Amino acid sequence: MARRKRPQSEDLFDVEEKIIDVDVQEEMEGAFLEYAYSVIYSRALPDARDGLKPVQRRILFGMRELGLRPDKAHVKCSRVVGEVMGKYHPHGDTAIYDAMVRMAQPFTMRLPLVDGHGNFGSLDDGPAASRYTEARMAPAALLMTGSLDESTVDFVPNYDDQLLQPEVLPAAYPNLLVNGATGIAVGMATNMPPHNLVEVIGAARHLIAHPEADLEALMRFVPGPDLPLGGRIVGLDGIRDAYESGRGSFRTRATARIENVTPRKKGIVVTDLPYTVGPEKVIEKVKQLVQSKKLQGISDIIDLTDRTKGLHLVIEIKTGFNPDAVLEQLYKLTPMEESFGINNVALVEGQPRTLGLRELLAVYVDFRTDVVRRRTAHRLAKKQDRLHLVEGLLIAILDIDEVIQLIRAAEDVGTARERLMQVFDLTEIQANHILDLQLRRLTKFSRIELESERDELRREIEALQAILGDEALLRTVVSQELAEVAAEHGTPRRTVLLESDGSGSGGSAATSGRNAATGTTAGMQLEVADDPCWVLLSSTGLLARTSGADSEDEADGEGERAAGRRAKHDVITARVRATARGEVGLLTSAGRVVRLSVVELPALPPSADAPNLSGGAPVSAFVDMPPGEQVLGLCTLGTEGQGLVLGTRQGVVKRVNPDYPSRDSFEVISLKDGDSVVGALELATGEEEVVFITSEAHLLRYSASLVRPQGRSGGGVAGIKLGAGGAVVGFTAVDTSVENVVVTVAGSAASPPATQTGTVKVTDLWAYPTKGRATGGVRCHRLLKGEDALILGWAGAAPPRAASGNGVAVELPETNDKRDGSGVPAAAPIASVG
Repeated sequence: MARRKRPQSEDLFDVEEKIIDVDVQEEMEGAFLEYAYSVIYSRALPDARDGLKPVQRRILFGMRELGLRPDKAHVKCSRVVGEVMGKYHPHGDTAIYDAMVRMAQPFTMRLPLVDGHGNFGSLDDGPAASRYTEARMAPAALLMTGSLDESTVDFVPNYDDQLLQPEVLPAAYPNLLVNGATGIAVGMATNMPPHNLVEVIGAARHLIAHPEADLEALMRFVPGPDLPLGGRIVGLDGIRDAYESGRGSFRTRATARIENVTPRKKGIVVTDLPYTVGPEKVIEKVKQLVQSKKLQGISDIIDLTDRTKGLHLVIEIKTGFNPDAVLEQLYKLTPMEESFGINNVALVEGQPRTLGLRELLAVYVDFRTDVVRRRTAHRLAKKQDRLHLVEGLLIAILDIDEVIQLIRAAEDVGTARERLMQVFDLTEIQANHILDLQLRRLTKFSRIELESERDELRREIEALQAILGDEALLRTVVSQELAEVAAEHGTPRRTVLLESDGSGSGGSAATSGRNAATGTTAGMQLEVADDPCWVLLSSTGLLARTSGADSEDEADGEGERAAGRRAKHDVITARVRATARGEVGLLTSAGRVVRLSVVELPALPPSADAPNLSGGAPVSAFVDMPPGEQVLGLCTLGTEGQGLVLGTRQGVVKRVNPDYPSRDSFEVISLKDGDSVVGALELATGEEEVVFITSEAHLLRYSASLVRPQGRSGGGVAGIKLGAGGAVVGFTAVDTSVENVVVTVAGSAASPPATQTGTVKVTDLWAYPTKGRATGGVRCHRLLKGEDALILGWAGAAPPRAASGNGVAVELPETNDKRDGSGVPAAAPIASVG
């Protein structure tokens, strides 16, 4: 119990006090209920009809009263705040300005209601003070406040009973669904996501045409929320629950894709973030997780966001880590994936209710139908009043002279009114209108114009009466007006809806099997597994490795064919078996071997039928090559195997013992001055045959076993006998157990490489007999007039593929049985064969 003192009597001598006992629990309950009622109905919850809270409604009404239309100049926000606070909203300026800012933010509202000028904040930062920003009504605000002066809604007194304010705005579109709402009251809250205007209006029109439509029919128009900044919504079951019961949840996920940020490094590029999540929040969380070692595989995160290209976060991935698995970690551990809980609580007839999609649309449709009915009735009354006056003018204008004489002869206005009503059978309203007109205006009225206006008014009145008399026609008008709003203000959907987790742009796997400790997906390793793969070198100098899918092909004998299919136009000039986390060697024309980490090479997609190496990276991204030095081939760096075989331009051949140092670069042959390596590759069995092709159009083949292996410092032995001015243009080693062919291209030795078309010939290798080492070989191509040398020679497994200098495929002719026959003109200059 508590005691409350009763005020003392006005009698100063009456010192008697009366104490009233009050129950504390009842007093607190009463005070709390009053406070809760005020918060629920006057502050926190939106009205289901116009989708606005009281402060938002008062802001729009106040701006309308100030005349801040979209075609007028912006004014200081502090002026609008003062107007609203002084006349309509009995709370502080901070609450008014915060609500005004939210209505102006395009990343918060799907269809902003305020056109802001200045710093209205971002997802990470707050707005500038109201004295620094300006605003006016956005075009959508005109739809909300249109026809307010046509008795469409009820007006109620403001907080001090000095002015009137609308109880609700007419709302020409379903604002609550389009822009959503959020608010915390006492004992309840609301959280509604934005939707697409065109989709919501389509559902509303369908409900108007089919009042018994069920949720499934409406969801064909509204499949899910449409967030202002796009992004992706993963999982639609929670959305359907919310549309059915008013409560549910869904996950919003950032839009991200994996790209090559540099030729050697992968990165995750984020272009959209979940609703209300800013880039600084993501950056801060990523840095925190990396420092605490809870997030692995990230080397840097860069914010390239600007006004031109919008959000652009680049998350660089460390070499050796799987970008897809890192992306899954980001979704799991950072705000790049957030959950949104839907709680559709709004005021319906003054009471808070939880509404599903159909109920929300039904409340709006009924409200808008009532608005159009009241507006039609208002316009009908206005037209009828005007028709009544026009008919009176027509009566008076027929005898205007008598009307003037009657008015002049009258002693006062009342007498004139009575005489007009008696003589011309006018009503008091008609007579007053005639008396209120200036004489010069009365004489200028045209009978034809008045009759035309009368007929037009009668037609309009008839149309308005038809609308009021036919409920179906009234609802048709509502539907047509909604269609016009959608056509004028609608925008395409921005948010992608996904039934469940999928690969998406980032190629991530389903999260249902995620490991709670690592944040990765079950079966997806964070670091690149040391799986078998092929390292490929293309004719244009691009390097790449195959992914794990090709390793399975390799295990059952399909690896070589998989590697051979890798080029869609750019031919493969070298390939070598490796593991993803191993090393290979680059063989150069200077007789060097340069170590290269396989994991740094871009991985080709495993599912492509015939991809090219455009996804590869140039050699220059991995190795700094001196001028004039070129990469010729690839090799493994193990001590087992048969070692390398090299052929030089001056006809030297060398087999190198597989005894390689641990240095990053080392020589495998001592070259004479002016000499260079023409071809280099790794022997598989040591029983292969080496093939020399010279500029003199000679070919020599013999067993590699005739060449004694040497150490790295050796200079090799004579491989082929050259004539004066002759040079080796092609060298390789072939496996004689498969079908091999020889490709030769003849032309002018004086022309720069890969610039002349020349003639090309394809011949089976078996057509050329084997000879001894250091002999001259046999003729392999007959030179035609204008040709003085072979400019390219190649031997290898069939079928061969040729490419120009920029990697474009060049068609080769059919096989020629004549080993020393002439070639046919090439379709384009051939730079390489593979």
